[in-house]
Amino acid sequence: MGEVKLPRDVKLMAAIAFRDENLLTQVKNELCEHWGPVDTASLIFDFSQTNYYESEMGVALKKQFIVFQKLVQPDYIIDAKLISNEIEQKYAIDGKRQVNIDPGYISAAKLVLATTKNYMHRVYMGKGIYGDVHLKVSNRRFVPNEWTYPDYQTPEALEFFNKVRQDYLKFNNL
Repeated sequence: MGEVKLPRDVKLMAAIAFRDENLLTQVKNELCEHWGPVDTASLIFDFSQTNYYESEMGVALKKQFIVFQKLVQPDYIIDAKLISNEIEQKYAIDGKRQVNIDPGYISAAKLVLATTKNYMHRVYMGKGIYGDVHLKVSNRRFVPNEWTYPDYQTPEALEFFNKVRQDYLKFNNL
């Protein structure tokens, strides 16, 4: 029988899709009220890898990945997703989101996103939230899975998340 032990704390992150940079600033400030200061952020990039959000949010979307200083237990992404959903609804206009926030975490072995959608590769975590292993480590670097969203597969995204992972490993003496 295996010994039950809590997992290591992980690095909390969020991916934010938006059109209006002023709204991005407001949303980041709200997230910081809940999750503490931002540790690092990617450059803002054109979110052109999919048109999934265009009917709701419009065209010419941008995206940014942000990582928080705060370390959390992995199951905190359940509450993080519920908080992010509330923020999305706060800024919705006529029921249409103006911002999409996908929280997740980075550990030594993976990047996990929280989602409300159940699919074969997602594991139920609680409170209606599923965990999706979006990036996995192979040869000491993050690599995508067959279901990984295209914006997480770009060289720039992989470079960003691998740098965050390296900093996380150094900070935790792993």
